[in-house]
Amino acid sequence: MAGQVLSHPQPWQQLLALVLAASVVMGSPGPSTISVTAVAAAFGLRDSLRYASGLILGTIAVLLVVATGIMAVLASVPKLASLLAIASAAYILYLAFKIATAPPLALRAGGAAHPTFPGGFLLAVANPKAYVAIAAVFAGTSSSASAGDLGISVRLAVLALMIVAIHILWLLTGAAFARFLRKPLASRIINLIFAATLVLTTALAVVR
Repeated sequence: MAGQVLSHPQPWQQLLALVLAASVVMGSPGPSTISVTAVAAAFGLRDSLRYASGLILGTIAVLLVVATGIMAVLASVPKLASLLAIASAAYILYLAFKIATAPPLALRAGGAAHPTFPGGFLLAVANPKAYVAIAAVFAGTSSSASAGDLGISVRLAVLALMIVAIHILWLLTGAAFARFLRKPLASRIINLIFAATLVLTTALAVVR
């Protein structure tokens, strides 16, 4: 009896397993999560919303690409993958420079340039960690004996909501740092740390 219960988990248990897997694998530090935290810390919550929206929609696009098998088709076009990698690396370096040189919020001019929605979308769709993490979570839930009980639409909806929740959490974390960055020295140190962390996490995601 107990063996049957364990071999056929209830839907809520399957959902819990999916949420936990997404939290650990997709929510861990990476180019997308670190960048939204760094942008929120350097530019404040309000001026980071468009960039965060681009990251969220771009990552959901990656989820759909992985789930529909388009990823396998794209992987067969090495030039496209290389182009996306170069574009992503260039934008990440540009973003890291913008974060490192951003002035304290209290001294910022109203017309200062902020990270944009297209920039966030570009980083998300060219983020190597996103494909690996989402593929790992999606494949892991698909391969379980009872994964079909949830249905692909339910799993897609849950993972999409997790993408939103994860990015909002990292965004709010960065915005919390912004409160302490009114002093020029503190602002410069924290921004440099975030910029260096962004470059480092991106490099680690590429070489894995």
